[in-house]
Amino acid sequence: MWEKNVETFLECESTYEDAKIVLFGAPFDSTTSYRPGARFGSSAIRHESYGLETYSPMLDRDLSDIKVFDGGDLELPFGSTEGALSAIEKTAGGIFADGKLPVLLGGEHLVTLGAVRATAWHHPDLHIIHFDAHADLRDEYLGVQLSHASVIRRCHDLLGDGRIFQFGIRSGDRAEFRWAAEGHTKLQKFDFEGLPGIVSDLAKRKVPVYLTIDLDVLDPSVFPGTGTPEAGGVSFQALHDAMRTVFEGDEKKKGGCNVVGCDLVELAPPLDPTGASTAAACKMVRELLLMAAQ
Repeated sequence: MWEKNVETFLECESTYEDAKIVLFGAPFDSTTSYRPGARFGSSAIRHESYGLETYSPMLDRDLSDIKVFDGGDLELPFGSTEGALSAIEKTAGGIFADGKLPVLLGGEHLVTLGAVRATAWHHPDLHIIHFDAHADLRDEYLGVQLSHASVIRRCHDLLGDGRIFQFGIRSGDRAEFRWAAEGHTKLQKFDFEGLPGIVSDLAKRKVPVYLTIDLDVLDPSVFPGTGTPEAGGVSFQALHDAMRTVFEGDEKKKGGCNVVGCDLVELAPPLDPTGASTAAACKMVRELLLMAAQ
């Protein structure tokens, strides 16, 4: 039973029953391999969102015109990675069962696995579009298979070859890139080249798509507040355009994907005391919600 959250993201104050989109946070960073702090990301996005307008000049849309329920942050057991993933999976599964779109805020990138487990159960032919600086394709990291460095590999365990499309990737060990090149995933280094064609194909096939956005795909000059910053990233506008392509298709805004779930992860607010990274994340969440509502 969802109860009204005390602090919500901007105007996301619809009741659960009326909402078409359900926003919830997963404050978890227990497998972070470099700098922790992502567990504070979802709450910071809510708290700092009041510096934004509800209206998006880029989309000419307003949050006040759509129905989004913000359920707040889950209470997750930091001592149990599998316990946290199970809680996320159960929550997302309940949202799917009620015919609504789950939007997850991290937290580190491993939280995506819980949501993808639920999504794949409800949509067995699921495909994933993944924006990130890192390949996240290690079979294990320091002997652990449930890691933010392995999250897309674990998603591949669920979906198999030909269903994961990665963009912006500029970091990973050699084995990850070679494994992807064997045909396990479609990996585009450095940018979003080829995204419109893939979106067009997925749209024509009408397959369900999960969009996962690791904000460290952005260049650290734009977004320093993340656990593993990686130089050479994309601009805010490039990421915005790529998100819009996923939801709306080509420049004629036709033929977007059937997005059935999405997330935005890896903001670590304590690592950027200027607040610029949190401000960027807030704006991206607003744009994501407005795109998802169309």
